Amino acid sequence: MVKHVAIFGQSFYPETEKYLLQLLDVLNEHRIDVVIEQDYFRLLKKEKSIPEIKSLKTFVSLDKTIDLFFTIGGDGTILSAVKFVKDLNIPIIGINTGRLGFLATVPKNEIKKSIEEILDGKYTVSERSILEVSCESQEGALHSFPFALNDIAVSRKETTSMITIETWLNDEFLNAYWSDGIIISTPTGSTGYSLSCGGPIITPQTKSFVITPIAPHNLNARPLVIPDDLEIKLKISGREDQYLIALDSRLASLDKDTIVRIKKADFKIKLVWLFSDSFITTLRKKLLWGQDKRN
Repeated sequence: MVKHVAIFGQSFYPETEKYLLQLLDVLNEHRIDVVIEQDYFRLLKKEKSIPEIKSLKTFVSLDKTIDLFFTIGGDGTILSAVKFVKDLNIPIIGINTGRLGFLATVPKNEIKKSIEEILDGKYTVSERSILEVSCESQEGALHSFPFALNDIAVSRKETTSMITIETWLNDEFLNAYWSDGIIISTPTGSTGYSLSCGGPIITPQTKSFVITPIAPHNLNARPLVIPDDLEIKLKISGREDQYLIALDSRLASLDKDTIVRIKKADFKIKLVWLFSDSFITTLRKKLLWGQDKRN
């Protein structure tokens, strides 16, 4: 039985106000305690358009008393929400107020119906693997949450010159990619940056990662699907002294020749899917949406 939920968003637009109000109305009807992320609360309070939030409690971090975690926005909001959920096993429900997403699957025009179903337990949970990154130096550059749900990408910084990325799998040398960068993607992230660079789409249940070079100069370099129990080691060199590393939407700078190790984290993130939805149906809608946009 759902008793406590948390709500998180990254931005506010007047047209999304009604969707948040619908969510709050349903939760209030079921007498469910609500806490709202502190920065999102301050943003809403500043807008002075949703008086209902004034009585809500706020949070900076969560604990296991939270039954469900709602995000208001798109897939990017869910990626940012991961740092709050961490290894607490709290299911995330994405209310999509933007374009069709692969992660935020509750449509904005069906909020009341969808939330009622979820509160009645009519949903499934899709567990998603997480990437964990560590460095042999400069650990502070990755902040306090060295994890990514979608992908980890390394790329050139402040230069037009390509970089060389020496790559090992379980300390066995694989290749030296001469390119703009490289993407290490989970199945969840296979429909994002990796896909736009020519990587394959992988279903969430697949126990694998994808290594996708970004604009490689060596023409025989192709995306590679590997088992997710392998550790990936990267060493980047080039003309500049630093390069960029991105963990989903979070950026940091690392010195060249820094050794980066990437592996599967020892916890997973839980995403909520309605019975009427699935990865395949969402994929089909996404493909049709893309065709519609081109026509």
